[in-house]
Amino acid sequence: MNEHCSDNGLFVWPVRVYWEDTDAGGIVFYANYLKFFERSRTEWLRARGISQQALRETTGGMFVVGQAQVRFLKSARLDDELLVTTSLLDAGRASMTIHQQALLTTNAGPLLLCEATIRAGWVNASTLKPDRIPSPILHALT
Repeated sequence: MNEHCSDNGLFVWPVRVYWEDTDAGGIVFYANYLKFFERSRTEWLRARGISQQALRETTGGMFVVGQAQVRFLKSARLDDELLVTTSLLDAGRASMTIHQQALLTTNAGPLLLCEATIRAGWVNASTLKPDRIPSPILHALT
C-alpha cells in the first residue's frame, strides 16, 4: 500500500488497523479515526512539499484544528486495510477546510466507514493567535 495523489487533488494514505487501534469490542476505537485523519493530512502536506516542523521553524506559524465534524458509518476491525483520503475544500487567508474519508478496502471496492470535515487555522506558534497563511504555503495548497 502506497500513498498517492490523483489528478483531481484527492490524496490517499494507506492505513493498516493494528491491535492498538481497537477497543475491547475488537473494532477501531472511534477517536482513532481522528488520528488516521491527522496522519493523512500531514502526509498530504508533505506530498506538497510542506513539512510542518519546517513551517514552524521558518515561518513561526503552524496549522491547528479548530473544528471537526465527524460522521461514523461502519466499523473497521483488526488487520483491515484502510484508505484514508484528504482533499482541500477551501483555502482562505487564515484557514483551510479539508474533507477526509476512511474507506475499507474490499474486493467489491472501497466502503466508506467514516468521514470528516476539518477546519484548520494558521496561528503564530508562539502566541497561538490567528495569522495569515504565508502566500507560498497558500499557493502550495491550491
